[in-house]
Amino acid sequence: MEHRIVGPGPYRATRLWNETVELFRTKMPLRKHRCRFKSYERCFTAAEAVDWLHELLRRSQNFGPEVTRKQTVQLLKKFLKNHVIEDIKGKWGQEDFEDNRHLYRFPPSSPLRPYPKRPPYQKDVIKFPEWDDPLPGTSQENIPVRPVVMNSEMWYKRHSIAIGEVPACRLVHRRQLTEANVEELWKTMTLSYLQKILGLDSLEEVLDVNLVNSKFIIHNVYSVSNQGVVILDDKSKELPHWVLSAMKCLANWPNCSDLKQPMYLGFEKDVFKTIADYYGHLKEPLLTFHLFDAFVSVLGLLQKEKMAIEAFQVCCLLLPPENRRKLQLLMRMMARICLNKEMPPLCDGFGTRTLMVQTFSHCILCSKDEVDLDDLLAARLVTFLMDNYQEILKVPLALQTSIEERVAHLRRVQIKYPGADMDITLSAPSFCRQISPEEFEYQRVYGSQEPLAALLEEVITDAKLSSKEKKKKLKQFQKSYPEVYQERFPTPESEALLFPEKPKAKPQLLMWTLKNPFQPFQRTRSFRM
Repeated sequence: MEHRIVGPGPYRATRLWNETVELFRTKMPLRKHRCRFKSYERCFTAAEAVDWLHELLRRSQNFGPEVTRKQTVQLLKKFLKNHVIEDIKGKWGQEDFEDNRHLYRFPPSSPLRPYPKRPPYQKDVIKFPEWDDPLPGTSQENIPVRPVVMNSEMWYKRHSIAIGEVPACRLVHRRQLTEANVEELWKTMTLSYLQKILGLDSLEEVLDVNLVNSKFIIHNVYSVSNQGVVILDDKSKELPHWVLSAMKCLANWPNCSDLKQPMYLGFEKDVFKTIADYYGHLKEPLLTFHLFDAFVSVLGLLQKEKMAIEAFQVCCLLLPPENRRKLQLLMRMMARICLNKEMPPLCDGFGTRTLMVQTFSHCILCSKDEVDLDDLLAARLVTFLMDNYQEILKVPLALQTSIEERVAHLRRVQIKYPGADMDITLSAPSFCRQISPEEFEYQRVYGSQEPLAALLEEVITDAKLSSKEKKKKLKQFQKSYPEVYQERFPTPESEALLFPEKPKAKPQLLMWTLKNPFQPFQRTRSFRM
Protein backbone atom coordinates (compact mmCIF):
# COMPACT_ATOMS: atom_id res chain seq x y z
CA MET A 1 0.00 0.00 0.00
CA GLU A 2 2.20 2.80 -1.33
CA HIS A 3 1.23 6.32 -2.32
CA ARG A 4 3.81 7.86 -4.63
CA ILE A 5 4.81 11.47 -4.13
CA VAL A 6 3.06 13.86 -6.51
CA GLY A 7 5.52 16.68 -7.15
CA PRO A 8 4.89 20.35 -7.94
CA GLY A 9 3.32 21.35 -11.21
CA PRO A 10 0.00 22.14 -12.84
CA TYR A 11 -3.18 20.24 -11.94
CA ARG A 12 -1.61 18.78 -8.82
CA ALA A 13 -4.97 18.47 -7.05
CA THR A 14 -6.37 16.51 -10.01
CA ARG A 15 -3.29 14.28 -10.12
CA LEU A 16 -3.64 13.56 -6.39
CA TRP A 17 -7.33 12.71 -6.84
CA ASN A 18 -6.59 10.24 -9.63
CA GLU A 19 -3.70 8.71 -7.69
CA THR A 20 -5.87 8.19 -4.59
CA VAL A 21 -8.76 6.73 -6.61
CA GLU A 22 -6.47 4.26 -8.39
CA LEU A 23 -4.91 3.07 -5.13
CA PHE A 24 -8.31 2.74 -3.46
CA ARG A 25 -9.76 0.71 -6.33
CA THR A 26 -6.80 -1.61 -6.72
CA LYS A 27 -5.69 -2.12 -3.10
CA MET A 28 -8.90 -1.99 -1.05
CA PRO A 29 -9.62 -5.53 0.29
CA LEU A 30 -12.87 -7.02 -1.05
CA ARG A 31 -14.70 -10.03 0.33
CA LYS A 32 -18.09 -11.68 0.61
CA HIS A 33 -20.68 -10.06 2.91
CA ARG A 34 -24.21 -10.98 3.96
CA CYS A 35 -27.02 -8.47 4.33
CA ARG A 36 -30.66 -9.36 5.06
CA PHE A 37 -30.21 -13.03 4.32
CA LYS A 38 -28.49 -12.32 1.01
CA SER A 39 -24.84 -12.69 0.07
CA TYR A 40 -22.86 -10.11 -1.93
CA GLU A 41 -19.51 -10.85 -3.54
CA ARG A 42 -16.52 -8.46 -3.80
CA CYS A 43 -17.81 -5.67 -1.58
CA PHE A 44 -16.88 -3.88 1.67
CA THR A 45 -18.56 -2.11 4.55
CA ALA A 46 -18.40 1.65 5.06
CA ALA A 47 -16.42 1.21 8.28
CA GLU A 48 -13.88 -1.02 6.49
CA ALA A 49 -13.46 1.61 3.78
CA VAL A 50 -12.91 4.33 6.37
CA ASP A 51 -10.32 2.24 8.24
CA TRP A 52 -8.35 1.34 5.13
CA LEU A 53 -8.45 4.76 3.42
CA HIS A 54 -7.65 6.58 6.67
CA GLU A 55 -4.52 4.50 7.10
CA LEU A 56 -3.54 5.08 3.47
CA LEU A 57 -3.87 8.87 3.77
CA ARG A 58 -2.01 9.03 7.08
CA ARG A 59 0.94 7.10 5.67
CA SER A 60 0.99 9.06 2.44
CA GLN A 61 3.67 11.76 2.23
CA ASN A 62 1.25 13.81 0.15
CA PHE A 63 -1.18 14.24 3.09
CA GLY A 64 0.59 13.27 6.32
CA PRO A 65 -0.36 11.87 9.71
CA GLU A 66 -2.58 14.82 10.58
CA VAL A 67 -5.49 13.43 8.51
CA THR A 68 -8.46 12.67 10.77
CA ARG A 69 -11.11 10.00 10.47
CA LYS A 70 -13.72 12.71 9.94
CA GLN A 71 -11.81 14.00 6.91
CA THR A 72 -11.63 10.46 5.55
CA VAL A 73 -15.41 10.15 5.83
CA GLN A 74 -15.79 13.44 3.96
CA LEU A 75 -13.57 12.13 1.16
CA LEU A 76 -15.60 8.92 0.89
CA LYS A 77 -18.75 11.01 0.61
CA LYS A 78 -17.18 12.68 -2.42
CA PHE A 79 -16.22 9.26 -3.77
CA LEU A 80 -19.87 8.21 -3.58
CA LYS A 81 -21.06 11.43 -5.19
CA ASN A 82 -18.61 11.09 -8.10
CA HIS A 83 -19.34 7.35 -8.61
CA VAL A 84 -15.98 6.14 -7.41
CA ILE A 85 -18.02 3.76 -5.24
CA GLU A 86 -21.69 2.77 -5.17
CA ASP A 87 -23.88 0.88 -2.74
CA ILE A 88 -24.73 -2.76 -3.39
CA LYS A 89 -27.95 -1.73 -5.09
CA GLY A 90 -26.08 0.51 -7.57
CA LYS A 91 -27.10 3.84 -6.04
CA TRP A 92 -24.69 6.80 -6.07
CA GLY A 93 -24.66 10.58 -6.57
CA GLN A 94 -25.50 11.68 -3.04
CA GLU A 95 -23.16 12.44 -0.14
CA ASP A 96 -25.03 10.18 2.30
CA PHE A 97 -22.05 8.03 3.20
CA GLU A 98 -21.82 7.21 6.93
CA ASP A 99 -19.25 5.40 9.03
CA ASN A 100 -21.34 2.26 9.58
CA ARG A 101 -21.89 -1.31 8.33
CA HIS A 102 -23.58 -0.36 5.07
CA LEU A 103 -22.24 -2.29 2.05
CA TYR A 104 -20.51 -0.67 -0.96
CA ARG A 105 -18.74 -1.85 -4.09
CA PHE A 106 -16.74 -0.48 -7.00
CA PRO A 107 -18.47 0.27 -10.32
CA PRO A 108 -17.08 -1.43 -13.46
CA SER A 109 -15.57 1.77 -14.91
CA SER A 110 -12.84 3.86 -13.33
CA PRO A 111 -13.98 7.48 -12.91
CA LEU A 112 -10.62 9.25 -13.22
CA ARG A 113 -10.64 13.00 -13.64
CA PRO A 114 -9.58 14.45 -17.03
CA TYR A 115 -6.99 17.21 -16.95
CA PRO A 116 -8.27 20.66 -17.95
CA LYS A 117 -7.26 21.81 -21.40
CA ARG A 118 -5.63 25.20 -21.59
CA PRO A 119 -4.10 27.06 -24.52
CA PRO A 120 -0.47 26.04 -25.05
CA TYR A 121 2.08 28.28 -23.42
CA GLN A 122 5.29 29.56 -24.88
CA LYS A 123 8.45 28.35 -23.21
CA ASP A 124 10.02 31.77 -22.84
CA VAL A 125 12.61 33.08 -20.45
CA ILE A 126 11.23 35.97 -18.43
CA LYS A 127 12.92 39.11 -19.77
CA PHE A 128 13.82 41.65 -17.14
CA PRO A 129 13.31 45.35 -17.98
CA GLU A 130 16.56 46.98 -19.02
CA TRP A 131 17.78 50.54 -18.50
CA ASP A 132 17.91 51.13 -22.27
CA ASP A 133 14.49 49.64 -23.08
CA PRO A 134 12.47 52.13 -25.18
CA LEU A 135 9.70 54.05 -23.57
CA PRO A 136 6.18 52.83 -24.45
CA GLY A 137 4.84 54.37 -27.64
CA THR A 138 8.21 55.17 -29.20
CA SER A 139 9.24 53.69 -32.54
CA GLN A 140 12.74 52.45 -33.32
CA GLU A 141 14.54 50.11 -35.63
CA ASN A 142 16.06 47.09 -33.95
CA ILE A 143 19.25 45.64 -35.34
CA PRO A 144 20.34 42.20 -34.05
CA VAL A 145 23.76 42.10 -32.45
CA ARG A 146 25.83 38.93 -32.04
CA PRO A 147 26.34 38.07 -28.36
CA VAL A 148 29.84 38.52 -26.98
CA VAL A 149 30.95 36.57 -23.90
CA MET A 150 33.59 38.55 -22.01
CA ASN A 151 36.38 36.69 -20.23
CA SER A 152 39.27 38.12 -18.26
CA GLU A 153 41.64 38.15 -21.25
CA MET A 154 39.23 40.02 -23.50
CA TRP A 155 38.42 42.44 -20.70
CA TYR A 156 42.15 43.17 -20.25
CA LYS A 157 42.62 43.73 -23.97
CA ARG A 158 39.74 46.17 -24.10
CA HIS A 159 41.09 48.18 -21.20
CA SER A 160 44.81 48.17 -21.90
CA ILE A 161 46.72 50.25 -24.45
CA ALA A 162 49.89 48.23 -23.98
CA ILE A 163 49.22 46.14 -27.10
CA GLY A 164 48.48 49.17 -29.23
CA GLU A 165 44.83 48.31 -29.98
CA VAL A 166 42.62 50.62 -27.97
CA PRO A 167 39.05 50.34 -29.31
CA ALA A 168 36.86 53.36 -29.60
CA CYS A 169 34.41 53.67 -26.72
CA ARG A 170 31.52 55.88 -25.73
CA LEU A 171 30.02 56.98 -22.42
CA VAL A 172 26.48 55.68 -22.14
CA HIS A 173 24.08 57.78 -20.07
CA ARG A 174 21.37 55.55 -18.66
CA ARG A 175 17.71 56.41 -18.86
CA GLN A 176 16.31 57.37 -15.48
CA LEU A 177 14.58 54.41 -13.81
CA THR A 178 10.98 55.22 -13.06
CA GLU A 179 8.86 53.80 -10.27
CA ALA A 180 7.07 51.64 -12.83
CA ASN A 181 10.42 50.21 -14.01
CA VAL A 182 11.38 49.22 -10.47
CA GLU A 183 7.98 47.66 -9.79
CA GLU A 184 8.12 45.62 -12.99
CA LEU A 185 11.62 44.47 -12.09
CA TRP A 186 10.43 43.26 -8.68
CA LYS A 187 7.55 41.38 -10.27
CA THR A 188 9.50 39.66 -13.06
CA MET A 189 12.44 38.63 -10.89
CA THR A 190 10.15 37.34 -8.12
CA LEU A 191 8.16 35.21 -10.54
CA SER A 192 11.34 33.97 -12.20
CA TYR A 193 12.71 32.98 -8.79
CA LEU A 194 9.52 31.04 -7.98
CA GLN A 195 9.57 29.34 -11.37
CA LYS A 196 13.15 28.22 -10.80
CA ILE A 197 12.38 26.74 -7.36
CA LEU A 198 9.36 24.81 -8.67
CA GLY A 199 11.36 23.57 -11.66
CA LEU A 200 8.62 24.48 -14.14
CA ASP A 201 8.92 25.62 -17.75
CA SER A 202 6.16 28.15 -17.20
CA LEU A 203 4.02 29.52 -14.35
CA GLU A 204 0.98 30.02 -16.56
CA GLU A 205 -0.69 26.77 -15.48
CA VAL A 206 -0.28 27.36 -11.74
CA LEU A 207 -0.55 31.14 -11.57
CA ASP A 208 -2.13 33.98 -13.53
CA VAL A 209 0.77 36.43 -13.67
CA ASN A 210 -1.56 39.25 -14.72
CA LEU A 211 -3.14 39.14 -11.25
CA VAL A 212 0.22 39.56 -9.48
CA ASN A 213 0.53 43.07 -8.07
CA SER A 214 4.10 44.33 -7.85
CA LYS A 215 3.12 46.97 -5.29
CA PHE A 216 2.09 44.18 -2.90
CA ILE A 217 5.52 42.57 -3.20
CA ILE A 218 7.41 45.79 -2.46
CA HIS A 219 5.09 46.66 0.44
CA ASN A 220 5.49 43.21 2.00
CA VAL A 221 9.29 43.53 1.80
CA TYR A 222 9.86 47.00 3.18
CA SER A 223 6.77 48.03 5.23
CA VAL A 224 7.28 45.75 8.21
CA SER A 225 7.69 46.14 11.96
CA ASN A 226 10.67 45.06 14.03
CA GLN A 227 8.95 41.70 14.51
CA GLY A 228 8.56 41.27 10.74
CA VAL A 229 4.78 41.84 10.70
CA VAL A 230 3.42 43.89 7.80
CA ILE A 231 2.38 47.46 8.60
CA LEU A 232 -0.73 48.61 6.71
CA ASP A 233 -1.10 52.10 5.29
CA ASP A 234 -4.89 51.79 5.21
CA LYS A 235 -5.89 51.30 8.84
CA SER A 236 -9.47 50.43 7.85
CA LYS A 237 -8.17 47.04 6.67
CA GLU A 238 -6.76 46.17 10.08
CA LEU A 239 -8.21 43.40 12.23
CA PRO A 240 -11.08 44.63 14.40
CA HIS A 241 -9.94 45.65 17.84
CA TRP A 242 -12.05 43.04 19.61
CA VAL A 243 -10.61 40.24 17.41
CA LEU A 244 -7.04 41.40 18.00
CA SER A 245 -7.65 41.57 21.77
CA ALA A 246 -9.07 38.05 21.75
CA MET A 247 -6.06 36.74 19.81
CA LYS A 248 -3.64 38.42 22.23
CA CYS A 249 -5.51 36.90 25.15
CA LEU A 250 -5.12 33.32 23.90
CA ALA A 251 -1.61 33.84 22.51
CA ASN A 252 -0.36 35.14 25.90
CA TRP A 253 -2.41 32.80 28.13
CA PRO A 254 -2.27 32.99 31.21
CA ASN A 255 -0.03 36.08 31.03
CA CYS A 256 -2.90 38.42 30.13
CA SER A 257 -4.02 39.74 33.50
CA ASP A 258 -3.70 43.27 32.18
CA LEU A 259 -6.71 42.65 29.92
CA LYS A 260 -8.90 42.15 33.02
CA GLN A 261 -11.11 39.53 31.37
CA PRO A 262 -13.69 37.65 33.45
CA MET A 263 -12.33 34.20 34.27
CA TYR A 264 -15.51 32.13 34.31
CA LEU A 265 -15.55 28.44 33.42
CA GLY A 266 -15.21 27.98 29.68
CA PHE A 267 -14.08 31.55 29.07
CA GLU A 268 -11.17 30.48 26.86
CA LYS A 269 -13.56 28.45 24.67
CA ASP A 270 -15.77 31.49 24.08
CA VAL A 271 -12.75 33.60 23.18
CA PHE A 272 -11.57 30.95 20.73
CA LYS A 273 -15.06 30.70 19.20
CA THR A 274 -15.06 34.47 18.66
CA ILE A 275 -11.80 34.29 16.69
CA ALA A 276 -12.93 31.24 14.72
CA ASP A 277 -16.23 32.91 13.76
CA TYR A 278 -14.47 36.00 12.44
CA TYR A 279 -11.99 34.09 10.28
CA GLY A 280 -14.68 31.64 9.19
CA HIS A 281 -16.77 34.44 7.66
CA LEU A 282 -14.04 35.97 5.49
CA LYS A 283 -15.13 36.47 1.89
CA GLU A 284 -11.88 35.04 0.56
CA PRO A 285 -9.24 32.76 2.11
CA LEU A 286 -6.10 34.43 3.36
CA LEU A 287 -4.00 32.83 0.61
CA THR A 288 -6.55 34.09 -1.98
CA PHE A 289 -8.38 32.12 -4.64
CA HIS A 290 -6.04 32.89 -7.54
CA LEU A 291 -2.98 31.61 -5.64
CA PHE A 292 -4.60 28.26 -4.72
CA ASP A 293 -2.86 26.27 -7.48
CA ALA A 294 0.50 27.87 -6.68
CA PHE A 295 0.37 26.90 -2.99
CA VAL A 296 -0.90 23.40 -3.80
CA SER A 297 1.97 23.01 -6.25
CA VAL A 298 4.48 23.97 -3.54
CA LEU A 299 3.08 21.18 -1.35
CA GLY A 300 4.81 18.77 -3.71
CA LEU A 301 8.17 19.98 -2.35
CA LEU A 302 7.58 19.12 1.31
CA GLN A 303 10.07 16.26 1.11
CA LYS A 304 12.70 18.92 0.39
CA GLU A 305 11.96 21.11 3.39
CA LYS A 306 14.41 23.90 2.58
CA MET A 307 13.11 24.30 -0.96
CA ALA A 308 9.50 24.17 0.25
CA ILE A 309 10.12 26.94 2.79
CA GLU A 310 11.80 29.06 0.13
CA ALA A 311 8.90 28.55 -2.29
CA PHE A 312 6.33 29.39 0.39
CA GLN A 313 8.30 32.54 1.23
CA VAL A 314 8.01 33.76 -2.35
CA CYS A 315 4.33 32.81 -2.67
CA CYS A 316 3.48 34.67 0.55
CA LEU A 317 5.14 37.80 -0.87
CA LEU A 318 2.46 37.84 -3.58
CA LEU A 319 -0.36 38.20 -1.03
CA PRO A 320 -2.16 41.50 -0.44
CA PRO A 321 -0.56 43.19 2.60
CA GLU A 322 -3.74 42.93 4.68
CA ASN A 323 -3.94 39.18 4.01
CA ARG A 324 -0.28 38.67 4.86
CA ARG A 325 -0.70 40.59 8.14
CA LYS A 326 -3.77 38.58 9.17
CA LEU A 327 -1.96 35.35 8.31
CA GLN A 328 1.10 36.35 10.35
CA LEU A 329 -0.97 37.19 13.44
CA LEU A 330 -3.10 34.05 13.11
CA MET A 331 -0.17 31.66 12.67
CA ARG A 332 1.66 33.21 15.63
CA MET A 333 -1.43 32.75 17.82
CA MET A 334 -1.96 29.14 16.68
CA ALA A 335 1.67 28.20 17.31
CA ARG A 336 1.70 29.76 20.79
CA ILE A 337 -1.53 28.04 21.79
CA CYS A 338 -0.18 24.65 20.71
CA LEU A 339 3.04 25.15 22.67
CA ASN A 340 1.34 26.44 25.83
CA LYS A 341 1.08 23.56 28.33
CA GLU A 342 -1.09 25.62 30.68
CA MET A 343 -3.80 26.26 28.09
CA PRO A 344 -7.04 24.48 29.10
CA PRO A 345 -8.59 22.16 26.46
CA LEU A 346 -10.49 24.21 23.90
CA CYS A 347 -12.47 21.23 22.63
CA ASP A 348 -13.38 17.95 24.27
CA GLY A 349 -13.23 15.87 21.09
CA PHE A 350 -9.89 17.03 19.61
CA GLY A 351 -6.41 17.80 20.77
CA THR A 352 -5.27 21.42 20.60
CA ARG A 353 -3.09 20.98 17.50
CA THR A 354 -5.75 19.07 15.58
CA LEU A 355 -8.34 21.66 16.59
CA MET A 356 -6.19 24.51 15.25
CA VAL A 357 -5.74 22.76 11.90
CA GLN A 358 -9.39 21.76 11.50
CA THR A 359 -10.73 25.17 12.54
CA PHE A 360 -8.58 27.48 10.43
CA SER A 361 -7.47 25.40 7.42
CA HIS A 362 -10.49 26.36 5.31
CA CYS A 363 -10.09 30.10 5.96
CA ILE A 364 -6.41 29.90 5.03
CA LEU A 365 -6.57 27.82 1.83
CA CYS A 366 -9.50 26.79 -0.33
CA SER A 367 -10.45 26.87 -4.00
CA LYS A 368 -13.10 29.08 -5.56
CA ASP A 369 -14.35 26.06 -7.48
CA GLU A 370 -15.06 22.81 -5.70
CA VAL A 371 -11.93 20.69 -5.39
CA ASP A 372 -12.41 17.22 -3.96
CA LEU A 373 -9.17 17.17 -1.96
CA ASP A 374 -9.07 20.80 -0.87
CA ASP A 375 -9.75 19.98 2.81
CA LEU A 376 -6.89 17.49 2.97
CA LEU A 377 -4.53 19.79 1.07
CA ALA A 378 -5.42 22.76 3.28
CA ALA A 379 -4.80 20.71 6.43
CA ARG A 380 -1.44 19.59 5.08
CA LEU A 381 -0.40 23.16 4.27
CA VAL A 382 -1.57 24.61 7.61
CA THR A 383 0.32 21.90 9.51
CA PHE A 384 3.53 22.79 7.68
CA LEU A 385 2.89 26.52 8.24
CA MET A 386 2.47 26.02 11.97
CA ASP A 387 5.78 24.18 12.21
CA ASN A 388 7.74 26.68 10.08
CA TYR A 389 5.77 29.93 10.20
CA GLN A 390 8.69 32.02 11.48
CA GLU A 391 10.83 31.11 8.47
CA ILE A 392 8.06 31.07 5.88
CA LEU A 393 6.75 34.53 6.74
CA LYS A 394 10.22 36.09 6.45
CA VAL A 395 11.36 37.97 3.37
CA PRO A 396 13.68 35.73 1.27
CA LEU A 397 17.01 37.50 1.70
CA ALA A 398 18.60 36.03 -1.43
CA LEU A 399 15.78 37.32 -3.62
CA GLN A 400 15.77 40.77 -2.03
CA THR A 401 19.54 41.12 -2.40
CA SER A 402 19.58 40.06 -6.05
CA ILE A 403 16.81 42.51 -6.97
CA GLU A 404 18.40 45.41 -5.11
CA GLU A 405 21.75 44.72 -6.79
CA ARG A 406 20.02 44.58 -10.16
CA VAL A 407 18.36 47.94 -9.61
CA ALA A 408 21.66 49.47 -8.51
CA HIS A 409 23.36 48.03 -11.60
CA LEU A 410 20.78 49.56 -13.92
CA ARG A 411 21.34 52.98 -12.37
CA ARG A 412 25.09 52.89 -12.97
CA VAL A 413 26.81 54.72 -15.85
CA GLN A 414 28.94 52.45 -18.05
CA ILE A 415 31.52 52.75 -20.82
CA LYS A 416 30.50 50.66 -23.80
CA TYR A 417 32.97 49.19 -26.31
CA PRO A 418 32.15 47.89 -29.78
CA GLY A 419 30.93 44.31 -29.59
CA ALA A 420 30.27 44.53 -25.83
CA ASP A 421 26.77 45.98 -25.97
CA MET A 422 25.29 42.66 -24.91
CA ASP A 423 24.37 41.97 -21.30
CA ILE A 424 26.15 38.67 -20.73
CA THR A 425 23.81 37.79 -17.87
CA LEU A 426 20.91 37.29 -20.29
CA SER A 427 20.64 34.40 -22.67
CA ALA A 428 17.99 35.99 -24.88
CA PRO A 429 19.13 37.99 -27.94
CA SER A 430 19.49 41.72 -27.42
CA PHE A 431 19.21 44.63 -29.82
CA CYS A 432 20.92 47.98 -30.25
CA ARG A 433 19.07 51.16 -31.08
CA GLN A 434 19.80 52.93 -34.34
CA ILE A 435 20.52 56.61 -33.78
CA SER A 436 20.56 59.61 -36.05
CA PRO A 437 23.80 60.80 -37.74
CA GLU A 438 23.75 63.96 -35.66
CA GLU A 439 23.52 62.02 -32.40
CA PHE A 440 26.28 59.68 -33.54
CA GLU A 441 28.59 62.57 -34.40
CA TYR A 442 27.90 64.19 -31.03
CA GLN A 443 28.70 60.97 -29.17
CA ARG A 444 31.78 60.39 -31.31
CA VAL A 445 33.20 63.82 -30.62
CA TYR A 446 32.19 64.39 -27.02
CA GLY A 447 31.17 61.06 -25.64
CA SER A 448 34.45 59.22 -26.23
CA GLN A 449 36.86 62.12 -25.64
CA GLU A 450 36.49 62.28 -21.88
CA PRO A 451 37.28 58.64 -21.01
CA LEU A 452 40.18 58.61 -23.50
CA ALA A 453 41.62 61.79 -22.04
CA ALA A 454 41.33 60.26 -18.56
CA LEU A 455 43.08 57.15 -19.83
CA LEU A 456 45.90 59.26 -21.27
CA GLU A 457 46.37 61.09 -17.98
CA GLU A 458 46.52 57.77 -16.16
CA VAL A 459 49.42 56.69 -18.39
CA ILE A 460 51.20 60.02 -17.92
CA THR A 461 50.96 59.96 -14.11
CA ASP A 462 51.78 56.27 -13.71
CA ALA A 463 54.96 56.29 -11.58
CA LYS A 464 55.50 52.56 -12.00
CA LEU A 465 56.25 52.87 -15.70
CA SER A 466 59.81 53.54 -16.81
CA SER A 467 60.47 56.39 -19.23
CA LYS A 468 61.04 53.92 -22.07
CA GLU A 469 57.75 52.10 -21.49
CA LYS A 470 55.85 55.35 -21.05
CA LYS A 471 57.23 56.74 -24.33
CA LYS A 472 56.23 53.55 -26.12
CA LYS A 473 52.67 53.68 -24.84
CA LEU A 474 52.30 57.36 -25.59
CA LYS A 475 53.51 56.78 -29.12
CA GLN A 476 50.93 54.02 -29.60
CA PHE A 477 48.20 56.24 -28.17
CA GLN A 478 49.21 59.10 -30.47
CA LYS A 479 48.95 56.78 -33.43
CA SER A 480 45.47 55.52 -32.45
CA TYR A 481 43.94 58.80 -31.19
CA PRO A 482 45.83 61.74 -32.64
CA GLU A 483 43.09 64.25 -31.82
CA VAL A 484 43.07 63.45 -28.09
CA TYR A 485 46.88 63.38 -28.02
CA GLN A 486 47.11 66.71 -29.84
CA GLU A 487 44.74 68.33 -27.36
CA ARG A 488 46.88 67.17 -24.45
CA PHE A 489 50.23 68.02 -26.09
CA PRO A 490 49.54 70.89 -28.50
CA THR A 491 53.26 71.72 -29.01
CA PRO A 492 56.49 69.70 -29.03
CA GLU A 493 57.61 71.79 -26.08
CA SER A 494 54.70 70.59 -23.94
CA GLU A 495 55.58 67.01 -24.76
CA ALA A 496 59.25 67.64 -24.04
CA LEU A 497 58.37 68.88 -20.55
CA LEU A 498 57.21 65.38 -19.73
CA PHE A 499 60.65 63.92 -20.45
CA PRO A 500 63.31 66.60 -19.65
CA GLU A 501 66.80 65.87 -21.01
CA LYS A 502 69.42 65.11 -18.42
CA PRO A 503 72.74 67.14 -18.70
CA LYS A 504 75.65 65.06 -19.97
CA ALA A 505 78.55 64.69 -17.55
CA LYS A 506 82.06 65.68 -18.81
CA PRO A 507 84.49 62.76 -19.05
CA GLN A 508 87.20 62.85 -16.40
CA LEU A 509 90.92 62.63 -17.29
CA LEU A 510 92.25 59.20 -16.60
CA MET A 511 95.41 60.05 -14.74
CA TRP A 512 96.44 56.45 -14.30
CA THR A 513 96.88 55.96 -18.02
CA LEU A 514 100.27 57.66 -17.91
CA LYS A 515 103.25 55.87 -16.44
CA ASN A 516 104.68 58.94 -14.75
CA PRO A 517 102.15 61.67 -14.99
CA PHE A 518 104.22 64.21 -13.03
CA GLN A 519 107.57 63.62 -14.75
CA PRO A 520 108.66 65.85 -17.64
CA PHE A 521 108.53 64.42 -21.09
CA GLN A 522 111.78 62.77 -22.06
CA ARG A 523 112.89 62.21 -25.56
CA THR A 524 113.24 58.63 -26.40
CA ARG A 525 116.28 57.23 -28.01
CA SER A 526 116.06 56.72 -31.69
CA PHE A 527 116.40 53.19 -33.00
CA ARG A 528 117.90 54.30 -36.24
CA MET A 529 121.35 53.15 -36.79
